[in-house]
Amino acid sequence: MATRHQPGVGRIFKNPFLEALTRTHIAVPLTLFWCAGILTLWYSIARMGISWLSSIAFFLCGALLFTLVEYLMHRYMYHIPADTEKRKRFQYVIHGVHHDHPRDKSRLALPPVLSVVLAILFIALFRVVVGPGGYAFGGGFLFGYSTYLLAHYCIHMYKPPKNFLSIIWKHHNLHHYVGDDGAFGVSSPLWDYIFGTMPADPKKKAAAQQNLL
Repeated sequence: MATRHQPGVGRIFKNPFLEALTRTHIAVPLTLFWCAGILTLWYSIARMGISWLSSIAFFLCGALLFTLVEYLMHRYMYHIPADTEKRKRFQYVIHGVHHDHPRDKSRLALPPVLSVVLAILFIALFRVVVGPGGYAFGGGFLFGYSTYLLAHYCIHMYKPPKNFLSIIWKHHNLHHYVGDDGAFGVSSPLWDYIFGTMPADPKKKAAAQQNLL
């Protein structure tokens, strides 16, 4: 899809109250979910009696799972084919507005109310599926989410650093400014490599086209 980014901020709802609910300062979810991640890790060790080594292993597995969930949601839900008016509206509300206004810093994270509800549901699910280790696992998942939010915010608000972290800046910019049919991972390009959705580097693609002439 062609780049469609615009300056300024977008609007989702005409109702000012509903519109306000779609915005948040990045510090709010970062504080909420980093603290929740650390607290659930502590709870796993101090209250559930799980060894610190096992708890950290659960925690890291939860963080890794988040990167997969992030990729799948971005690919299959945020970029759902908008072939009907209802789907177009749905896609715009959950993600399209971000592509239109990628530097709108108040919409670089889900609203806290929705995030808290989803976090509780995920923790409950992990507790059922994983057992007592589900708290540490869920904590890692929430910690992964917070880290993703920080990475996403920095990519859109700041210039890439002059170190290895510039890889994620370049990767996400391919998604926004080259074509949004690839590069779905934000915190990591890992799953794009695994599932074959890594887009061609524009410079390499241009060089290859020149070689064909």
